[in-house]
This record gives sequence, C-alpha cells and structure tokens, in this order.
Amino acid sequence: MDRSRKRTIRLVVALGAAVLLASGLVYTSFNASSEARQPSELVDATPGQNYEMTGKVVHGTIVDRGDRGITFHVRDRKGPESIPVVYDGVVPDPFREGREIIIKGTVANGVFEGEPDTLVTKCPSKFSEKKESAA
Repeated sequence: MDRSRKRTIRLVVALGAAVLLASGLVYTSFNASSEARQPSELVDATPGQNYEMTGKVVHGTIVDRGDRGITFHVRDRKGPESIPVVYDGVVPDPFREGREIIIKGTVANGVFEGEPDTLVTKCPSKFSEKKESAA
C-alpha cells in the first residue's frame, strides 16, 4: 500500500474518532444539566413528581421546627411569587434570608417538600451590584 494513502486513511480515522468523541461530550453535557424551576412555575406542579427549585429565601419566613427540620418560603429571583418549603436535612452554614438556594423535592398541597440533604445555598457574587446606603 502506498505511504501517502496510509497517511490519508489514518487522518480520516483520527478525525472521525475526534468528531465522535466531541459529539458524545456535547450530548452528555446537554443531558446532564437539569432545569431548575422557580416557585411561580410550580404553582400547578404535578403531585409526586420530582422537581429542582431555585429562588430566594423570603425574609422573616424561616422557622426552626427542631427535630422536624425547618420551614421557609422561597420566592422567584425577580418577582413576588413564593411557595412554602418544608425541609428536613442538613442546613448549609450560609443559609439565611435573602440567599438564593437550589433544592430538590416534590410538591404536595401547594407546599414544596424538600428531599433530605439536597438544599444548596448559592453564595452572593462579589461582582453583583451593591446597594448604596443612605448616608
């Protein structure tokens, strides 16, 4: 077999393998992402179906229920719509009012029931706009 023909075949096989690997990577990255929903999108949620919810903890709504976990309300990032949340699991240290969270669970009777140990608190970005205080 001719040397240049062998090189051409190797090049075609290598490029084909690279294209297949890149396609697999793109497919995996798109399927691995989940679409977190905001509270306003869970108002008419199907009971018993698992959801991932994101939003901000509403000020003045956190209630420690002792051995039964905590309850609080979560609102849309930009909007007043909120949903009550019941959560029994480990609460992250940065969890507090006004923080953005992500939690997995189900909706029953208009209440989001968080799965244990799925509560994640997003720390505020140091690059976000700071509110100017009145002097």
